[in-house]
Amino acid sequence: MSDTPTHPHARVTAALTEAGFSPAAVHALLALDGDHFHHVRRVMKGDVPQSLMEELGAGLEVTQFHALSSIMRIWAGYGRPAGEATVGLLAEEMALDPSRASRIAADLVDRGLLLRAVSQEDGRRSVLVPTDAARTLLEGFMTAKWRHTMRIFATWDEADIVTFARLFARYTEGMRAEYPGAAKLGAAK
Repeated sequence: MSDTPTHPHARVTAALTEAGFSPAAVHALLALDGDHFHHVRRVMKGDVPQSLMEELGAGLEVTQFHALSSIMRIWAGYGRPAGEATVGLLAEEMALDPSRASRIAADLVDRGLLLRAVSQEDGRRSVLVPTDAARTLLEGFMTAKWRHTMRIFATWDEADIVTFARLFARYTEGMRAEYPGAAKLGAAK
């Protein structure tokens, strides 16, 4: 037995080959996996949002930005039915425990980016409402993000952009089917 660990790609390469993928497809899938990792890391760990927050002089940490954008998505119904944003929904959206989500929300209230209000649906419930300052900040973020996105795609021809968008949507749908999320997994039990 060797003390040298086997490179993880060796096992993956063998599994992909056994599943019938060609050597070119195996190479492409391994490259995609690495690129996907770096993409997710840039977006979720903060390179992209932190760079944009610094560009805007927002003074927010990545987690605060993610919380604020999560609250906006809840209100707008982006990826879920539109509704009032509560700390519980914020925790669910960010995959955090409710006490952590509550602390983040309280900090955003202190910064003037959120207000606590009474629910219009249930007067006993408190909701988180984005302020005008939050909306202005997120509009600035979107403007800056699209400015960078346009530069990324400026040298791509129309066919490549259309193909990339179609294939990325297909990949995303496959990911959604293979990894349905905690809500669907809980329902399946």
